[in-house]
Amino acid sequence: MSRTNQHPGRAGHSRNGVADPSGLLDLLGVSAVLVEADGRIDMWSPQAEELFGYTGDEAVGQYAAPLLLHPDDREAGMRLFAEVMETGRGWAGSFPVRHKDGSVRMVEFRNMRLTDNVGDHYALGLATDRATLRQVERKVALSSQLVTQAPIGLSVLDTDLRYVAVNSALASMHGVAEADHVGRHFRDILPGTPFATAESDMLEVLATGLPVVDRQVVGRTRADPDSDHAWAVSLYRLADHGGHVLGIANVVVDVTDRYEAAREADRAQQRLRLMAEGSARIGTTLEVERTAQELADVLVPDLADTVAVDILDSVLRTGRPELGEGPPLFRALAMKTACSTDGTQAMTAPGRVTAYPAGHPAAHCIRTRRPSLIRHMDGGDLSRFAPGDGSAPLFARAGVHSSLVVPLIARERILGVMCLARARNPEPFGEEDLTLACELASSAALSIDNAVLHQHIRSAAETLQRSLLPQAPPRHPGLEIAARYRPAQAFSEVGGDWYDILPLSGERTALVVGDVMGSGIPAATAMGRLRTATSTLADLDLDACRILTHLDKITQGLEPYIATCVYAVYDPHRCRLQVACAGHLPPVLVRAGQPPELLDVPTGIPLGVGGVPFETITLTLDPGDQLVLYTDGLVETRDDPIDTRLDDLLRLLSPPCPSAEESCDRLLRELRKPADHDDVALLIAHAQPLTAH
Repeated sequence: MSRTNQHPGRAGHSRNGVADPSGLLDLLGVSAVLVEADGRIDMWSPQAEELFGYTGDEAVGQYAAPLLLHPDDREAGMRLFAEVMETGRGWAGSFPVRHKDGSVRMVEFRNMRLTDNVGDHYALGLATDRATLRQVERKVALSSQLVTQAPIGLSVLDTDLRYVAVNSALASMHGVAEADHVGRHFRDILPGTPFATAESDMLEVLATGLPVVDRQVVGRTRADPDSDHAWAVSLYRLADHGGHVLGIANVVVDVTDRYEAAREADRAQQRLRLMAEGSARIGTTLEVERTAQELADVLVPDLADTVAVDILDSVLRTGRPELGEGPPLFRALAMKTACSTDGTQAMTAPGRVTAYPAGHPAAHCIRTRRPSLIRHMDGGDLSRFAPGDGSAPLFARAGVHSSLVVPLIARERILGVMCLARARNPEPFGEEDLTLACELASSAALSIDNAVLHQHIRSAAETLQRSLLPQAPPRHPGLEIAARYRPAQAFSEVGGDWYDILPLSGERTALVVGDVMGSGIPAATAMGRLRTATSTLADLDLDACRILTHLDKITQGLEPYIATCVYAVYDPHRCRLQVACAGHLPPVLVRAGQPPELLDVPTGIPLGVGGVPFETITLTLDPGDQLVLYTDGLVETRDDPIDTRLDDLLRLLSPPCPSAEESCDRLLRELRKPADHDDVALLIAHAQPLTAH
C-alpha cells in the first residue's frame, strides 16, 4: 500500500515510496564520465555536456586526454589515470580541463576504478566546477560558523517542527543542551501558553512562505523559571534549490532589557497619570469621608486591588491626634476593591471604629510615621495584616500576596493610614509603588486635614448659630407657629440665617426672618448681634419700618456685613398684619380657599447699605390663613431660575398642609437637595381663632 504524504513537495518525504531528490547535487551540477582502459570515453552524462561543452556524440569514442586536456597537462593527467587503473585506488582533487570553447578551467574530480563481470576495468570520473564547489563550501562554512558562534539564538526545525539544529546561544536561552534539542518538538522544549502563538506562527510560515519578523514573545524557560524574559522572534521558511520545503529557520534575540525598559517607561507614565488624576480628583470637596473615598477610587485598580483609608478617631472628634498607651482607635472612612472577594468581607466597613493590635502594620505606621512594605506575604504576614480574628483565612482565599501601608501625615501631624493590597495583580508591590503611594498619601492627607479643620469650624459655627436661635417657639395668641433652621448641606460653611418669634404688648407677635451675607463663625456672630438688637427694638413697640431703620444703622457698624430681613407684626384681636422688608424675598400669603401668593411688599434695600427709607404694608390675616417667611437658601439654586423656584414654592403650598409643622417639613423635603450650598431659615405662622383666657 502506498503512503500518502501530508506535506507534498517537502524534501525528505516520499511519494509512492520514492524519496524526493536533494537539490545539492543539482546545485553542484555533478557530471559522470566513464573511460575505458585504453583511455577512450565510453559514457558521457548530460551534466558533462554542461561542464565541458561537448555533446555525447562529440565525446563518446574519443580519447579523453586529447579531448579534455591541454598539451601541457596531458602527461600528468595520463599518469594519474594509469595509477588509478593499475592500483584500484581512487583519486580526488582538482585538475585543469580544457573546455570546448578553448578555455581552461579547474574541475573537482572524484576518480575510481570499476570492474565489470568479465574482469575488464573502467575509470569513472565524477566532476563538478571547482568555483561552484568552493562557493557552496563557503556558504556551508559560513552557515555553520553563524549557527555555532552567533550571539543570537538560531535554530532549524523540520516541517514537523522538530529541531534539526540549534546553536549554543539558543540552547542557553532555553536551558536545554544542544544535543537534547535535536529530534524533539518545539512544544517539548518550550511548553505553555506564551509559546503557543509562536508555534502557530511557525505553521503559518510553513504554509504561506511569508516570514514573521521581530514578533515579541514573553515567557519563562528552564534557564530562568522564576522570571519573565522577552525575545524578538523571526521565522523564515527554508526551501532547497528545487523549491522543496525543508523546514523553518528560527532567529531569536533576547530583548529582555528592552522589554523591561519599556515596562518601566509604561509604569512611569502610569505613575505620572495617577499623580495627575489624584491632583484632579482628590480634595474636590471639604467633606472628610468623600475625600477619603476619592483617594481610594484613584488607587483602585491602577495601583492596588484593595484600598482602605482609616483616620484616627481622635482626629475626627477633636481635630488632634491623641496617641495614648493603648492601641490607637481608627475610624474606617473609605474602602474600595477591584472586585468582591472573601477579602472584602474581612475589611472594616466604613463608619466603624476599630483598634489594630500592636503588631499590625497600621499600628506600626502610626508609631513610626514610616510606611510598611511587604512584598511577599506568608501566613504570618496575613495574620498580622488582618484587621480581626478569623480575617486571615479570608485574605488567603482572596489571594492577597502583597501589602503596603502608608501614613497620612499633614502639617507634621499623623492623621491615619491607608492600607493597600494586591490579589488579582500578580506583581508584588515595589519601591516605585511605595514612592507613588506616599506621594498620593501626602497630597490626600493635606486635603483630609483641611476637611477635618473645616468640619470642626463648621460644627462650631453651627453650634453657635443654633444657640443664638430661639428654642421651640412657645404658643402665641391666635397663631400656630412652626420654624426650622437647616445649615448648609454638602461642604459649605454655616451661614447667617436666623428667625425669631417675639411676644409684644397687646398679645401681638413679631415674626422675623433674616440672612446675614457671609458664612462661618463671624457671620453667625453678626447674626446674633442683629437678633439681639431686633429683640430689644421690638420691646419699644415701634412700627415695622422704624425697626428696620434702626437695624440698618446697627448693621452699618458690623462692616463688612450686610443683611436682608423681613419683619412682621400680627395683631390677633384685629386680624391685622404689618410687614416691612429690607432687601428680602417676599413672604408667601396662603388664604383659606385661595391659591398662595407672593406678598406685594416693597423690597427695600439690605440692612447696612443706608440712605433709603423702608415701607410698611398692612393687610388682614384671618383664621385659617398662613404666612410663610423664608430665606433665599430655600429657593435659590445654581441651576434653576429664581422665578421657577418661587413657582415651585407656591405649588407646594397649594393646597396647604393641615398644620404649620407639616408645611415646614414638606417644603424642606421637596425644595432642599443634599448638595445645596446655603443654609435655610423657615417660619410659618398659621392664624387661629383667638381663644378666651
